[in-house]
Formats: sequence, C-alpha cells, structure tokens
Amino acid sequence: MFKSSQHRLVLIWLSTGAVWVYMMVLVGGLTRLTHSGLSITDWSVMGSIPPLSDAQWNERFAQYQTSPEFVKVNHDMRLSQFKSIFWWEYIHRMLGRTLGYVFIIGLLFLLIKKRIKGFMWPGLILVFGLGLLQGLIGWWMVYSGLISKPAVSHYRLATHFMSALLVFSTLLFIILKWKTPTVLQRHPLFKYHVVFISLLIVQLVWGAFTAGYVSGHQTKIRPGHIYNSWPKMGDQWIPDSMLTEGSWLHRISENPSGIQFVHRTLAFVVCFTLLVLLWRSRHHACNPQQKNGLTALLYALTAQIMLGIYTLLYKVPVLLAALHQTMAFVLVGISVYLLYHFMYQKSDDALQ
Repeated sequence: MFKSSQHRLVLIWLSTGAVWVYMMVLVGGLTRLTHSGLSITDWSVMGSIPPLSDAQWNERFAQYQTSPEFVKVNHDMRLSQFKSIFWWEYIHRMLGRTLGYVFIIGLLFLLIKKRIKGFMWPGLILVFGLGLLQGLIGWWMVYSGLISKPAVSHYRLATHFMSALLVFSTLLFIILKWKTPTVLQRHPLFKYHVVFISLLIVQLVWGAFTAGYVSGHQTKIRPGHIYNSWPKMGDQWIPDSMLTEGSWLHRISENPSGIQFVHRTLAFVVCFTLLVLLWRSRHHACNPQQKNGLTALLYALTAQIMLGIYTLLYKVPVLLAALHQTMAFVLVGISVYLLYHFMYQKSDDALQ
C-alpha cells in the first residue's frame, strides 16, 4: 500500500495506530453491550496486572461491591459473573494503554531512524494531543457511573465516542495527505459532502445517546430496547410521550422515545443527503478515487441502515449492535477518504 511512498515507515506506524483505535472502539462497544464498563472502579495510568489468585479476585470483587452498580443493580452477582465483566473492561483499558506505547515507542524509533520530517510535527502533535484527551475523557465518562447513578452519562459516552472518531479521522486524513503529493483543489461536490458529514456527525451523536441513555436505575433498558418495531414506533409515527414531556430539548435528549425518534429520523435525512450528493455527481466529472468513494459510501450507508433496523427489531443483540457500531466507523472512514479527495488532487492530475 505504501511501497512508493517516501514516508513508508511513518505511514505504517500511523496506520497501525488507526487500526488500534478501531479495535478499541469495537471492544469498547462490546464492553458497553455486556454491561462491563463499571467493573473496575480505580484508575492506573501505567496499567495493572489482572488478578491471578483467589485472594486478588476477592479483593477486586470487594471493590466492585462498593460501587453504585453493584449496590443498586447487581447486588446478587457472584464472583464468577464478576470475572466475565471484569475481563471486558480490563482488555479495553489495556488496549488503550498499549496504543500509547505504540505511539511513543514508534516515535522514538522513527526519530532514531531520522524518518520524522519537520512538516510532520504539527500533525503528530495534534494526534498526540487528541489521544491524551481521549484517555482523559474515558476516565471522565467512567467516573460519572461511580458516584451515585449506576450508569455513565450519555452525554459523556457520546463525547468519548466522538472523540475516538476524531482521533481515527485525523489519523486517516494525515495518512492520505502524506501518502502522495497533492495540491489543494476543491471539487464542486466538496460543499455537498461537507453537509453530508455534518449530518452524519449529528446522527452519530444521537446514536451514542440511543446506546447510552439510562432513565433511573434501569441500566439495561435503553432507548434501543423500546419500540422494537419498524417503520412505526409501536402503532404511532411519533410517540405520545415525546409530545407531552418537558421542553423540546428535553424531549430529544433526555426522553428515550424522543432520542430514538431523532435517531430514526436522522437516518433518513442522512440517506436523502447522500442521494443528493450522488445525483449531483452525475453533473460533475469525478476521478476514480471519488467515484469509488461514493459507491462505497452508498453501500456502507445501506448496510448501516439495515443493521440499525435489525438491531432494533431483535432488541439489541450484542452481535448486531456491535456490527452497527463497527459500520459507523466504516462510514466515517469512507467519508474522510472522500473529503480528502474532494479537497486535494494529485499534483499531476491538477496540472491537466
């Protein structure tokens, strides 16, 4: 993939980081779906060795038994059950710490090999800063579920998810920019694609709300677990509870019916925006990268909508929900790829 690039080692290093971020989000989704995210109640920057003896397991379990989640939700949980949720959260945290080591050790290696060029530093500093911020947001999110309510704030969950997407997108954009010499030359479809990405971002935020909002102490009942029908929500297009409870802002951000309604509706809005983008592409010349990106985006969005429908109909099974979250990352990746190719062209193409 990078054979012809003069920055091959740097690009492989950054690509490894991007794949690692994707793996973290996948495991993070599985951690959330298995209700494992609050199983570890402390925080260690450098990492920790998991329990290896019965005494160590009992100590870990005793720490968990003081948490709001155990007291209010899992008070009948046994040690064997605790072990299963512990491992998901432990693996998720270790992936995050290992990602830090990948970047730091990789940077030192590339500095020794003199492969880091002066123009690379702003991008690398940005990535490191975003990575550090992502780790802090992760703890800020988990901490919200260790105080009184046995669930993390859905606002913090959405922030954590979107910041991970930002790290991934930044890495991907830098990789594309450094791979091949290009010149800034915006395509006529650029503005349409910016509208599409903007709506996709809003949709992803409400997707995180749908996954993370909890009312009261019913931590296993979320917006995705109600109105498991399609296209109507039960026997209504707009549920009554969305129209009668609180202000309009409360209805779409703190009401499970409203959150699901917005997520459903935005899916159609995003789909319509992509159709407009595809229609406009018929009136403007596109290079192979742009054509392939548009085709891939259409297939990915279709798959994502189908996954969302079936995830809802089958009441959020772990496998379908994990695939739905994974496809969100694929959509973002393709969108960033298209954004880059609508902004830049290869130097030789631009001269033609």
